[in-house]
Amino acid sequence: MTEILISQAPWLLTAGILCLMFAQAVLARRQIGKLREELKQRCEDLGREIHATASGSMGMGQRVVGCERQLHELRGTLDEMRQNDPLRISYDEASRLVDLGADIDDLMNTCGISRPEAELVSALRKRQVA
Repeated sequence: MTEILISQAPWLLTAGILCLMFAQAVLARRQIGKLREELKQRCEDLGREIHATASGSMGMGQRVVGCERQLHELRGTLDEMRQNDPLRISYDEASRLVDLGADIDDLMNTCGISRPEAELVSALRKRQVA
């Protein structure tokens, strides 16, 4: 019997090794499947995070564009208000009249400004010319 065992030992060892290799392959396949699932889940999570980040960035970009549009409109309105300011026109007219030689009473009557304003415009204009 020992002779049979000795003669069959290489075959038995080979069969045992093949069984162990098969078991190892099955375990490795399970681990690979598990790793694939984890990788797939991680990729999906990262995809959702990237989508959320991109959506947030686009939203902020739209808000910045809206703010720039409002700022541009406000600047236009401010420039228009400055150009149409009746006091500014009066002072510009008063400066022009001072250049033409008008006195303080002429400035008050023509431009509708008070005496101190007329004196100030006259003094400033004369100082600029000098």
